[in-house]
Amino acid sequence: MKRSFTRRTLLRGLGVSMALPWMESIPVWADEAHASTGEAPLRFGVMFSGNGFHKDHFWAKGSGAEMETGQVLAPLADLREKMIFIRGLYNAEALKGNIHSSQTGNLLSGAALSSGGEIRSGTSIDQIIAQHNSNQTKVPSLVLGCEKSNPSVHKNYSMLYSSHISWSSPTTPTPLELYPALAFDRLFQEGARREDKSVLDAILADAKDLRANISESDRRKLDEYLESVRDVEQRIERAGKRGEMQGWKPPLAGPNMARPADGIPQDIAEHMRLMCDIMVLGFQTDATRVCTLKLNNDHSSLRFSNLGIDYMIHHLLSHQESDDWLKVNQFFLEQVAYVARKLDASQEGERTTLDNSLIMFCSSMLTGSHDATKLPVILLGKAGGKLETGRTLDYLDQPNRKMCSLYLSLLDKFDVKLDAFGDSAERLAEV
Repeated sequence: MKRSFTRRTLLRGLGVSMALPWMESIPVWADEAHASTGEAPLRFGVMFSGNGFHKDHFWAKGSGAEMETGQVLAPLADLREKMIFIRGLYNAEALKGNIHSSQTGNLLSGAALSSGGEIRSGTSIDQIIAQHNSNQTKVPSLVLGCEKSNPSVHKNYSMLYSSHISWSSPTTPTPLELYPALAFDRLFQEGARREDKSVLDAILADAKDLRANISESDRRKLDEYLESVRDVEQRIERAGKRGEMQGWKPPLAGPNMARPADGIPQDIAEHMRLMCDIMVLGFQTDATRVCTLKLNNDHSSLRFSNLGIDYMIHHLLSHQESDDWLKVNQFFLEQVAYVARKLDASQEGERTTLDNSLIMFCSSMLTGSHDATKLPVILLGKAGGKLETGRTLDYLDQPNRKMCSLYLSLLDKFDVKLDAFGDSAERLAEV
């Protein structure tokens, strides 16, 4: 008998399962709504970098292929027709403390933050969407980070606010996964961790059966996809052998402490790129439809030796308007561009995975001088055809310029209909 392959059966092996990218031979998705139409589901991603950007170079004007951008956005130049640049939005509650933690903990919720060391914010937009779609994928929400949480208190606000943008409830920041291997396992592994066999090795027999029942073009797509998974596996294995935290730099010629545990790449560029690849794989395989990737903390202590900039931590560098600061800004935008290009290279019928996604890139301040009166926001992807891209939108002089108004509009794209969210009960015009 021929085996019937569907999104629900996946590829399976001992202790693991792995969903597949869209294929013309298998036009079915995991939930009934998409199964009936054969259309790909909509994904939501948030990418965040703290400390803002160079004050002279974060801008865009015009539309479509003729859109002009400042130097910070140069890495996104080839994606202009698939992005929306938004200027002028803000969170009123974030202006009260005027420090990093008080401007970051409510970035995705607009909620009032408790001070005095108490932890209270609001459920973030990514988790609202994840909770709405919780039964449709293996992992309802993947929350990734590239810098450890900071549990201290700064000027009467917990620094956990600077460390978390995703909140599962007003009192619960969603745990960050810093280890690429563990994030990878969460997407593809079932049960206890296996030390001696890769995910691909475990499901190769299932994959072989599948190849016999799909078209030639889908076979090529399957081979390319499996190769990309193997590449991520191998890079995780290599990176995990090189040290603990990429932001840590030994102050002595030799160590005066025990060696940190394996698991997190020492190289910040490799750490971020691995997390970007895992985000893409999560969306391509339909293992998750919601992913938040926090590239660093606000008030970050990362250094950028990979850029030849190792004399100052990120936070202090953000208070300069130097060429090095611009170079760091562009490094973060390169991660966003990398995710968008990989999603755009993945075809799902007539659209790409990027077309079937809505990726928001943001920071909790426009510049390192703590300017949160107009937040940097970029949207990438067409939200399954629900969003017109290739535009610049300026709300600075508009009566409604609340971030939560944007969130209400975005929630509508995911069929999450709310009367109000955070501090807004009004949708944002033109989104």
